[in-house]
Amino acid sequence: MSDFSINSTQLVCVAQFVAKPGKRDALVAALAALIPDTRREHGCIRYELNVSLEDENKVAFVEKFVSKAAFDEHCSKAAIQDYFHNVMPELVASHHVEVFNEVIA
Repeated sequence: MSDFSINSTQLVCVAQFVAKPGKRDALVAALAALIPDTRREHGCIRYELNVSLEDENKVAFVEKFVSKAAFDEHCSKAAIQDYFHNVMPELVASHHVEVFNEVIA
């Protein structure tokens, strides 16, 4: 018998972005602007923005939603689509987005 289970219902997303040179503050401002509306979305459990201790140009969202459907709905919002299609190309040198299921110990 294991001492853990995997929550396959909820979805955790880690979205990392590396700012282009001189664009870190603009990137953080653009991402921070997404926080209030996202936290009010039905299905959002956690939505926090973090700056790396090792590289000040690297920022990451840690997000948790009640389901994949709630996460997909979040991703389809106009503000998120605008960020990825219009804002990100100007501010971001590289990015990595990965989704997980939480391990409950």
